[in-house]
Amino acid sequence: MNIKPLVANSILAALYIVVSLAIAPFGYGNIQLRISEMFNHLVVFNKKFFPGIILGVIITDFFSPTAAYDLIFGVGQSVISLLIAILTARFVKNVLLRMFINTIVFTITMFLIALELHLAIGLPFLLTWLTTAAGEFAVMLAGIPVMLSLNMKVNFNKLIERK
Repeated sequence: MNIKPLVANSILAALYIVVSLAIAPFGYGNIQLRISEMFNHLVVFNKKFFPGIILGVIITDFFSPTAAYDLIFGVGQSVISLLIAILTARFVKNVLLRMFINTIVFTITMFLIALELHLAIGLPFLLTWLTTAAGEFAVMLAGIPVMLSLNMKVNFNKLIERK
């Protein structure tokens, strides 16, 4: 058994949780700036980061004011979007382009979060989709240069792959 992916994903999940909870009031609700969402770009570099991101989302969503809904819709949105990103990698080889596609996919799928907030607390669906999508787009777009710079320093593939 290779311990490297387990350790890398555990650290990733912990980072996702800490970053999310550090700014918790801005990570939930109709205006969201969940900075930890930039970690979603890690699957662009290597699909083996999928479990760490999902685990981070699951644990973070336990702290949500609408946890029962967030554990379904929030986790579901992440799973769907990450799987699309992983599938995209089969056809698009350019990492930067995959990151832009990932940003668009996560932005569009925020309709699931808008639906969650509509069902859970009665927020208007379309306006909530607009505001949550805008926050997701901003975070994911800002995350592109951050993740590219980090990758140049630490090489994400080396963090999770066998030598």
